[in-house]
Amino acid sequence: MKPAQVWPLAIIPVTLIADQVTKSMVLANERFRAMECFHNSFACGTVELPGPINLSMVWNRGMSYGMFQSEGIGRWILAGIMLAIALGFLRWLMVAEGRLLKLSLALVIGGAFGNLIDRVRFGAVVDFINAGALHFPWVFNVADAAISVGAVLLFFDQFVLSGRKPSGKPDRPSKT
Repeated sequence: MKPAQVWPLAIIPVTLIADQVTKSMVLANERFRAMECFHNSFACGTVELPGPINLSMVWNRGMSYGMFQSEGIGRWILAGIMLAIALGFLRWLMVAEGRLLKLSLALVIGGAFGNLIDRVRFGAVVDFINAGALHFPWVFNVADAAISVGAVLLFFDQFVLSGRKPSGKPDRPSKT
């Protein structure tokens, strides 16, 4: 494999590991009462940080930012949808050209797999970054942040930069 093909594939596990390590730290910290919180959402713990961001344990039973809440068979349907989307993006990454496109896809894929692991493991995703003081109403995690940043970069690449990209081969002056 060429270096141009390897670096985007390295972003995926880096994102996934950063997500899972931070979630493990939250789950292991008794102040968050994670497992008690899992069964009783009113028992979740919060750690106040200086500044506008706090750490607040939340179990997200839906997709990104709590949309499409589901349990039971819905959990597995949601996991299947998440897996299909991640694999579709991975396929796209394998044929993608351009650094920004590759970076955006790798971030989305790494984040999707990070949340998918939680969905399969617990039936819910560990969320803990609370930016409510910044008027951001959702609690999220590293995977959600990677997906969001990747989506913004993907939008920028596909819709803003696409008008600036040359289409096909450059025109050559004719020799007439």
